[in-house]
Amino acid sequence: MKKSVKKIIAVCLAVITVAACFTACTSNDSGESKTGGKYKIGIAQWEAHEALDAATEGFKAAVTEKLGADNVEFEYNTAQGETANCSTIVNRYVSGKVDLIMANATPVVQSAVTATKEIPIVGTSVTEYGVALGLDNFTGKTGVNVTGTSDLAPLKDQAAMVKEICPETKTVGIVYCSAEPNSKYQATEITKYLAELGIKATEYPFADSNDIQAIVTKAVGENDALYVPTDNTAAKNTSIIDAVARPAKKPVFAGEEGIVKGCGIVTLTISYYDIGYQAGVMAAEILADGKNPAEMDIAYAPKFTKKYNADICKELGITVPNDYVAIDTAQ
Repeated sequence: MKKSVKKIIAVCLAVITVAACFTACTSNDSGESKTGGKYKIGIAQWEAHEALDAATEGFKAAVTEKLGADNVEFEYNTAQGETANCSTIVNRYVSGKVDLIMANATPVVQSAVTATKEIPIVGTSVTEYGVALGLDNFTGKTGVNVTGTSDLAPLKDQAAMVKEICPETKTVGIVYCSAEPNSKYQATEITKYLAELGIKATEYPFADSNDIQAIVTKAVGENDALYVPTDNTAAKNTSIIDAVARPAKKPVFAGEEGIVKGCGIVTLTISYYDIGYQAGVMAAEILADGKNPAEMDIAYAPKFTKKYNADICKELGITVPNDYVAIDTAQ
């Protein structure tokens, strides 16, 4: 009798063990977090404006598509353009043991990598990761727990647009926020390409939004045209730039569509939704497939589009070639 009871107990334990193994295996195959339940992803965005909002939207769409809406839990916070807020947000994500941090824009990536060396970080809307992370001899992989997508457009081609659209231009003022290292990088690089075209470029960095009007006024007074790189602070304050540059009849070239929509004439732009989407694909590969962000190449926009602001071009008497697409300024 005792032997029979022992056998029954042994069989029951075996069945329970098999069931537990089966549950674990099926849970893993369905895309659940390695800790059980849903994947927890903390999204930290530098501030709310059209380009960064589109990148976040694209990221969430890709992750949901790849992993399934029932398997992902997003937490979203914006730093409202304040570095201190970046640290607060990412440290809360680290304490909450999220499975992955999505860092939207350079200051957020910098704060995230300071906060954790273990949790995977996927960045987007970052121009140059080597510059952002202070990496020497950057070759496309960060070598740390960070990967992501870049918003860098071909600066040489953007410089060529100045000559194409306004061939009489001799001087260009480059306006950007000095607190954004990737903006400085773009300013330095495009200066070289403008010089090759016989155009002298001068940098006009501003410390924050309080300085923009004075700096733009100075730049407008000393140059034939302005160039604004993919700069978050400038993108948030295009109305100030426009209020100075347009009455002075000075054209503004820019690094991305959102800035041109607010104050510029033309750009060679990327889709921020697209780079956000690609960042989401990369996040899914890290979470579901176990890819190591340190070994993943930074990804770049798949296509670039020539776009123009029809209203400002008309007001300034500028005609663009047929291969430019008009920006919908009514949105």
